Amino acid sequence: MQPAPIADDEDERLKALRALQLLDTPPEQRFDWLVQYAARELGMPIAAVSLVDGHRQWFKACVGLDATETPRDVSFCGHAIASDDIFIVEDATQDLRFADNPLVTDGPGIRFYAGAPIKSPDGHRVGTLCVIDTEPRRLDAVELQMLDALRDMFNADVNSAELGIQAQGMPATEPD
Repeated sequence: MQPAPIADDEDERLKALRALQLLDTPPEQRFDWLVQYAARELGMPIAAVSLVDGHRQWFKACVGLDATETPRDVSFCGHAIASDDIFIVEDATQDLRFADNPLVTDGPGIRFYAGAPIKSPDGHRVGTLCVIDTEPRRLDAVELQMLDALRDMFNADVNSAELGIQAQGMPATEPD
């Protein structure tokens, strides 16, 4: 298993994540709807909005999993935030980065993963909108466009809320 890489700008990325004020917050219907829609429309048993902090990935919204977080070092989303592109693993059992990952070998038995990185207003990749299957598969061009569009909806929602906080003159983060 390969742990997820750590970005060179990790400190700034974590500050941007904290500024969103989403970590460890109660469920929100708008995000729950988004993951339910993604799972249904893409035919996946699991979908999540995952935020990746320094030591874990935490699920702001999730369908198909009972967990609320997993360690970052075993997370697929930790790999996905390394690039702006949608990160796809078609068959985790055949991918050396994940074949012996406990999320593959044990529950939930991940085989397929696609994660579209979500960004803070300043452009840091802070998490993903991801869809997961327990069977190997591929996404076609239309499905990739849908995942990309749903991620863009999430980014627009969160970033407009964040910009609204700043425009009101309220701090977006707690003082250090």
